[in-house]
Amino acid sequence: MSTDTPIQRGMAADPQECAAFLQDNPDIAYVEIVFTGMSGTTMGKRLRRHELQPIYDYGRFLPGSVQVVDITGQDSYDTGLVWENGDADMLARPVAGTLVRAPWLGDDMAQVLVSMHDLDGAPSDLDPRAVLQRVIDRFKADGLTPVTACELEFYLVDAERAEDGGLQLPMHSVTGARPRLNGVYGLRQMDDIGDFLRDLWETADVQGVPLEGAIAEYGVSQVELTLKHKADALRSGDDAVMYKRLAKGVALLHGMEATFMAKPFSDQAGSGLHLHVSVADEARPNIFASEKPEGGEGLTHAIGGLKALLGESMAIFAPNANSYRRFRANSYAPVAPTWGVNNRTVSLRIPAGPASTRHLEHRVAGADANPYLALAALLAGVHYGMTHKIDPGPMVTGDGYAAAARSQERLPANWFAAVDAFETSAVLKDYLGERFVKMFCALKRQEQDRFFEVVTRLDLDWCLTNA
Repeated sequence: MSTDTPIQRGMAADPQECAAFLQDNPDIAYVEIVFTGMSGTTMGKRLRRHELQPIYDYGRFLPGSVQVVDITGQDSYDTGLVWENGDADMLARPVAGTLVRAPWLGDDMAQVLVSMHDLDGAPSDLDPRAVLQRVIDRFKADGLTPVTACELEFYLVDAERAEDGGLQLPMHSVTGARPRLNGVYGLRQMDDIGDFLRDLWETADVQGVPLEGAIAEYGVSQVELTLKHKADALRSGDDAVMYKRLAKGVALLHGMEATFMAKPFSDQAGSGLHLHVSVADEARPNIFASEKPEGGEGLTHAIGGLKALLGESMAIFAPNANSYRRFRANSYAPVAPTWGVNNRTVSLRIPAGPASTRHLEHRVAGADANPYLALAALLAGVHYGMTHKIDPGPMVTGDGYAAAARSQERLPANWFAAVDAFETSAVLKDYLGERFVKMFCALKRQEQDRFFEVVTRLDLDWCLTNA
């Protein structure tokens, strides 16, 4: 059912965008509207062709509680958005430029991203896209534009679980064998999944997702692809959300699951969401540009802000219990708020490259992080550091893990400590919104309760007879 309140122009996609798409794609019969809530999972509805134009004209009702659905798909009752307000509806409105074909769903399928709005048309302060926009607006007020890109690692696993319920690596379609060796940067590993990669790139091109090259990562059957940087951080978030969705869909067509779980295998490297950022102003495309390998003053101040907020931001960068299994010494995942030049053992890395390309790579977030919220926390730290000219302290040279072991500075070691630190952060309440921080913590505490009430096989193995 659609609303009877026309969309305020400038608040959402132009209805003409839908009309043009339908005219150019007469074979599209169905469309999915896709919303990403706080937990990072995608939700929405599958609709018929004739229902699409009214969404552009008026919006579509969805319950406001979808914003705080947990990672298992259950309501978060402690947020007050379920029973207390009668599970009231809000307006879902299409995101401009995201109405595209979805080939993995069928030749007659399309999708469009939506964002949540109050009934008066105002963007919801709990929608992750609006949270990111809130931070971008701080840059805009200062005449600055953040330039961002997301780099995602994931594992390909067999769509069927092993007999014991565990994961098994995918079987090669030609040899019938499963991969056994790491093969980091190995071309044979790329060749083995060549058909999947071709379909992945073709689908990304259809959707306008700027997907670049692929490499075999450190873990067995682990892959990394990069999204092209953009001077539109909100669209960078859209790209990452669309990419994760299409990668999972294409993988299923090949009998595999593409999992962005932070640590799917105990004995393998975890998967990260590496965030790249520079900043432009009206006169310069990159104010971080410098002949110095460590960048100019603006870049070092940005690193200072990120270091200062890193512990308080961990609930965003590592949002699940499993996320904290990734942070281990000598794992290519950072364990302390460290920074350095051309050094993959630190949290905040300035990559090598020409002076004009000087930028920051933030290596803390797991692949399970919500892309919109990870970008929001990243940009909050950058803006905070630049505004307050925060000194990052000495850089790390050489082994960042050895430096972390000597340092008194550590990242929160577990999910509970991270949520506690996030909840009390005055700076993040200022940047992300106090109500958002409150609701996010309520959601995560409910997930914690649900997760730790389950007695696992490991509990039995360790304690059944030994306790």
